[in-house]
Amino acid sequence: MGWAFEGIGQVLARYLDKPEAGYEPFTPSEADALRAVLRPGDVLLVEGNNHISGVIKYLTQSTWSHAALYVGPIGDRVTAEGEPLVLVEANIGQGVVASPLSKYARYHTRVCRPVGLTGDDVARVCTYASERIGFDYDVKNILDLLRYLFPLPVPQRWRRRMIALGSGHPSRIICSALIAQAFASVRYPILPKVTLVESEQARQELLEIRHSSLYAPRDFDISPYFEVVKPTITRGFDYRTMSWADLAHADAPPIAPSAGSDETLTPAV
Repeated sequence: MGWAFEGIGQVLARYLDKPEAGYEPFTPSEADALRAVLRPGDVLLVEGNNHISGVIKYLTQSTWSHAALYVGPIGDRVTAEGEPLVLVEANIGQGVVASPLSKYARYHTRVCRPVGLTGDDVARVCTYASERIGFDYDVKNILDLLRYLFPLPVPQRWRRRMIALGSGHPSRIICSALIAQAFASVRYPILPKVTLVESEQARQELLEIRHSSLYAPRDFDISPYFEVVKPTITRGFDYRTMSWADLAHADAPPIAPSAGSDETLTPAV
């Protein structure tokens, strides 16, 4: 039966990977600002435009449907145009791949930066992800997602546990799980499970790392241990330099009326 589920998953993968027509990001990224601000270890969240993106955004009630890890240039790997490959991500239909930053130039994105992560641990996180390039995408993830398209009466407290997606095979992975595993390798928290332990002497909170399959892209956004970095502000933002459409011609001279007309035309404000 395993091969049957695998085949169904592949068919669904091809459909879900197709882009939705008419996608326009509400706030597209500024490519130069994004490139200037990213550091190795940063998590890049993406508002995707394919069918599976819509499913993930619906299920997680979030803007973000995809996550990639910025690791910096990966050796001498470049695109056909010579652009360095700097992102590691798990894509449906492709598996774990290295990608250029320009891939998401026209998408709405968010940068989430781990706070206080040492240089050595940043290198370990990036190496962990880079070494998994070539792993397959876990198509069982797609089959598991389908159950969320049906209105089943599932209590809210169980939904996070039910979204433990994937086959569990060590060489198959999904985007959030890949990054979660990379940070878990240096025991850096994302959204750890907190267990209260009480004794006669004290009350203590113990942190437990959640299984990587329990993470969604939005978890890096809401994590108390990741800083949201906004490239436009980081580079230096001055609202006085902005060009507003309704003020673009405010200082232009009046337009002369046409022959035979008694109207005096003035610029629109």
